[in-house]
Amino acid sequence: MKASEELTTNLQAVLVDMIELHLQGKQAHWNVVGKNFRDLHLQLDEIIEDARIFTDELAERMRALRAVPDGRSVAVANGTSLPPFPAGLVDTRDTVTHVVAMLDAVVKTMRDVHDQVDEEDPTTADILHGFIAKLEQYAWMVDAENIAATAEVVTPQDSNLEATR
Repeated sequence: MKASEELTTNLQAVLVDMIELHLQGKQAHWNVVGKNFRDLHLQLDEIIEDARIFTDELAERMRALRAVPDGRSVAVANGTSLPPFPAGLVDTRDTVTHVVAMLDAVVKTMRDVHDQVDEEDPTTADILHGFIAKLEQYAWMVDAENIAATAEVVTPQDSNLEATR
């Protein structure tokens, strides 16, 4: 099979977002500071590693379809849909917000092109499904860092009081 121009364009859009996710993930990893630094720092390593693996898998799939992936910095800079990551040291809460936005942007690109990709090449659409599932899981896990708990805390003393009433 040889990819059409539309399939190539759609996969290129995903590719540049994945490359940018990897690059911005490293920026976040190097410059995150604050509460729960270590946990987020290590979690970013996982996301970055998967972004790198997904990027390579997608580029190699493009080549298998006789498409030419473009991972040059100019192509990434001109083609990405990810919001920019700030320069300097970034607090963990803000880093979480930025990382979730980055993950959401990559997933949005994949979902935006999915139907056209699936129509021409269901095999490649299946690859995107795996990427989407993992990146959405990461977004949920990272976002949980900033979400407020809703459960009421019941202490052992409180439960004893209720039992004696």
